[in-house]
Amino acid sequence: MVRAALSSGRRIGQGPRPTAPYIPAISVFAGTMLSTLPLVSTSGWYPDLGFLVLIAWRLLRSDPWPAWWAAPLGFANDLVTGAPLGMSVVLWSATMVLLDLVDRRTMWRDYWIEWGLAALLLLLGECFEYWIASLTGPAGAFATILPPLLIAIFVFPIAAWLVGRIDRWRLGR
Repeated sequence: MVRAALSSGRRIGQGPRPTAPYIPAISVFAGTMLSTLPLVSTSGWYPDLGFLVLIAWRLLRSDPWPAWWAAPLGFANDLVTGAPLGMSVVLWSATMVLLDLVDRRTMWRDYWIEWGLAALLLLLGECFEYWIASLTGPAGAFATILPPLLIAIFVFPIAAWLVGRIDRWRLGR
């Protein structure tokens, strides 16, 4: 027998953290709070990191939270980022419902499908934010959504890895 099979490396009594059900929401809010960093820019080149972390959590695990958590987290995102109230509530709730539908329709997903699905959701989110911005005032060029979109798409693997590490810590593995 292999020596690694004899020792599990797991201590007795080690299990999920007592706050395990709330850690996904706390990490999404921490991603939202990253938008308060003092970055000075004349154009909004940084993506909505709270939305990125929400997508990463939802693609990794659908069981730690109910879909209705997207509404209060989106409201908190609107308050922190200064977006019109209700925009992230609608966007994040629609994302959760859409991902629930995708979970019901697909048998399996690999890494590339999840990355493509995240890219599609991030594109829809940026287009929705641009549409809301055009309704509330004079909108800039449509090309202004490209930098945050490309940054979010290329940062998604890092966010998914980080969420996976937080999930392993949360579950005590």
